[in-house]
Amino acid sequence: MRLLCQVSYKGTNYQGWQKQKNAPSVQEEIEKVLSQILNSEINIFASGRTDAGVHAQRQYFHFDTDSNMDLDRLRYSANCLLPKDIFINEIRQVSDDFHARYSAKGKTYTYLMRLDERNPFNYELETIVPYEVDIDLLIESLKLFEGTHNFQDFTSKEEDEDNFVRTIYLIEANYIEQTKQMIISIKGNGFMRYMIRNIVGTALAVAAKKEDISFIEYHLSKKDKREIVSYKAPAEGLYLVDVNY
Repeated sequence: MRLLCQVSYKGTNYQGWQKQKNAPSVQEEIEKVLSQILNSEINIFASGRTDAGVHAQRQYFHFDTDSNMDLDRLRYSANCLLPKDIFINEIRQVSDDFHARYSAKGKTYTYLMRLDERNPFNYELETIVPYEVDIDLLIESLKLFEGTHNFQDFTSKEEDEDNFVRTIYLIEANYIEQTKQMIISIKGNGFMRYMIRNIVGTALAVAAKKEDISFIEYHLSKKDKREIVSYKAPAEGLYLVDVNY
């Protein structure tokens, strides 16, 4: 049978989701624990990768097993063995043709930043922006990314089957004066490697008057030659919030 799991994790201690040689990953930790409990090699397939240091509130993955183990017991056992910064919230059975990645219709991310000195209680959980930025200009810059665009200049991905075209349904940015926090919510049909971090980093560059807002318009225009932007926001402020199926 095929099982779908919803998992949360703090990405600080991992070199991203994907399993790799000589570096800790979220995928490796989960596979190791599930294989131990089910006494068979378990390979899991996620809705997508997250970069080193990126967090997830609701990431999804699926795997196949012949075990008849009670799902509540499986979840409990897995959470007892997993590191404290990884937690499986839910396990449920799905149809055999379901795929955590290919069945996804869209994703929602949040980027959290503090426009102030760092708060030690939120260390590694938000990005600190210690320089002055124009908040209204930051929001205006982010809004330019809404809609369907060619994002070839906002990802390091080398090739793309959809020609780097993605649709961002909504970008909302809310500034909380009391805590000096900016919370950015981004919903879209799919995101490529570093895409959100490049979007936020570029918007910050405009808001800090390092670039004119036309810089964004230029890089969103279709060009034969890619010119990948050099502005990339830090990983610790980025959260995968949910996946839509």
